[in-house]
Amino acid sequence: MDTLSVDATRDRSAACIADARESVRSFIEGLGPISDDAADTVVLVVSELVTNALRHGGGAYTLDLIARPDSIEVAVHDHSPQAPRMRTPDLHGGTGGFGWHMVNHLARTTTVTRHLSGGKTVSALLDR
Repeated sequence: MDTLSVDATRDRSAACIADARESVRSFIEGLGPISDDAADTVVLVVSELVTNALRHGGGAYTLDLIARPDSIEVAVHDHSPQAPRMRTPDLHGGTGGFGWHMVNHLARTTTVTRHLSGGKTVSALLDR
């Protein structure tokens, strides 16, 4: 089992999200054979979950990736106890609403775990 853990406390910049995507790409390259589609899906899900953690979780997150023979688990921890919610996507105002729908569509399963010490972990299990 291969793992990656990244802690980030940053502003809510695009550079922080790009750094997360680059970490994931490097991790995936070290795994051996994985389809381009599966790799792109992992990067996309990480990008969405990290963006949500930065936007709604207080500007700090921890990203954990766990690779198993048939799956990759993406887990993003942040300081907000508020779970992601489905909402109607904003087609004209640019306020979002697409990401959580997309993550749930791409993942085998998603879970949200609230922690007694505060914050939460949002996890997605993806096919490898």
